[in-house]
Amino acid sequence: MSIEDWLDNNTFHHSQFSDLTALVEAKERAGLRISLCIPTLNEEQTIGKEIVILKSQLMDRYPVLDELAVIDSGSEDRTLEIASHFGADVYLSSEILPSQGFKRGKGENLWKAVHQLEGDIICYIDADISNIHPRFVYGLVAPLIQRQDIQYVKAFYDRPLAFSQGLRPGDGGRVTEILVRPLFSLFYPELTAIIQPLSGEYAVRRQVLETIPFPIGYGVETAHLLDVYHQYGLTAFAQTDLEQRVHRNRSIQALGKMSFGILQSFLSRAKSHGIVNDCQELSNIHRTFQVKDHSHEQLLTDIIEEERLPINTVAEYREKYGLDRSRAAAE
Repeated sequence: MSIEDWLDNNTFHHSQFSDLTALVEAKERAGLRISLCIPTLNEEQTIGKEIVILKSQLMDRYPVLDELAVIDSGSEDRTLEIASHFGADVYLSSEILPSQGFKRGKGENLWKAVHQLEGDIICYIDADISNIHPRFVYGLVAPLIQRQDIQYVKAFYDRPLAFSQGLRPGDGGRVTEILVRPLFSLFYPELTAIIQPLSGEYAVRRQVLETIPFPIGYGVETAHLLDVYHQYGLTAFAQTDLEQRVHRNRSIQALGKMSFGILQSFLSRAKSHGIVNDCQELSNIHRTFQVKDHSHEQLLTDIIEEERLPINTVAEYREKYGLDRSRAAAE
């Protein structure tokens, strides 16, 4: 399938799925359970609104979702209290699979969610969306309900840059356009068809999530795309236009650290896929400068993009979901 054909056949607009009664009927015919995971760390400003809107519309009114859960990294504000008050299932990442220990990071929460939540489809959305709307969920899960050939659905949208006087259209997604898209253009050109590769909103079938590793930090979205692409090809993906996403924006310094972690995950995949050879051992020290007292002070940050192995290698997961029993029955 060419990129052009993929864009025509696997790119959707959320309005195509706005008939939620029909979507629920299709979900029930397919016999699917759908879980929503919101990974959090100190998100008291936005988490309540997200849960109220998504639970009222996609669980209480239209049962698109079977679970709505917050997986938290150890918030020090009122995130957990607010999430529980408004009806989400609330879990501390550190208390899920305690035999595996706890590592702080968004990717850790996403990985733990595959064990904790029971859906055949797991949808992830970030906790800092200030213009939250049910389309952020139904626009992602609907292609998986309606088409068995699709495995992984990414969101895309306009990401305006928020500043003191309002929103500046088109200035968001800086790491995507400056780092990830150039890398994909050079090494994985088919993946340039995915408009927002770093979007934090996506829905995936369990049988895919359980077979791929999860970087615990900034590289998780990039690693997912590369691993799923390597295993299934571009046809496994779809993407849905959610129109606009408004959220807090990160500083250039924070984006530099994010880029450093993403690049580590990218290079490890490119090497394992045989695309990059002779990749020497790389430094884990991110180096930058800040101006202090009229001089430039060097800042050194140790960033190691540690990874969790595929969760189907964990004994507790295999027991919970009967993987060994399924294998024995097949034999």
